[in-house]
Amino acid sequence: MFQILEPCGSYSFLIENNYTGKKQIVSVTPALYHLYDDLEIFTDRPEACPFFRKNPLDSLYYCTIHLTRPDVCQEYGCWRFLICDSLGNRAGRVMQSRHLHADSPHLRQIWNMYVSILHEADDDTWDRKMCEIVQKAGFEIRS
Repeated sequence: MFQILEPCGSYSFLIENNYTGKKQIVSVTPALYHLYDDLEIFTDRPEACPFFRKNPLDSLYYCTIHLTRPDVCQEYGCWRFLICDSLGNRAGRVMQSRHLHADSPHLRQIWNMYVSILHEADDDTWDRKMCEIVQKAGFEIRS
């Protein structure tokens, strides 16, 4: 969703929202510099936000720019996938815990009937199956 356009000093960056084109400066929280410097997350999740990191000590995920995060992040929170309807309107968001925040009753129905019964332990397998189900129902997945 975001790309870093250029560094703007120590752990500060000019970023651009790939969907809206909006640009802004963000800064990594000083206490999270060590997490930001760890690029391991991109091995498993190459599409991850450039500021999203997993702490190997507690296995929790962190937004390293939380204090200066863009408005869209404040609104949406931390989600794995944005699901849009055929017109491009937000239909729902899949959160890190594989939970759906649905805006569309039709998406909620598809989720309850077909996705909620998936029990794959592997995130990549679960993600692939969930995306296939949702896309067959006519929705678009954005990550």
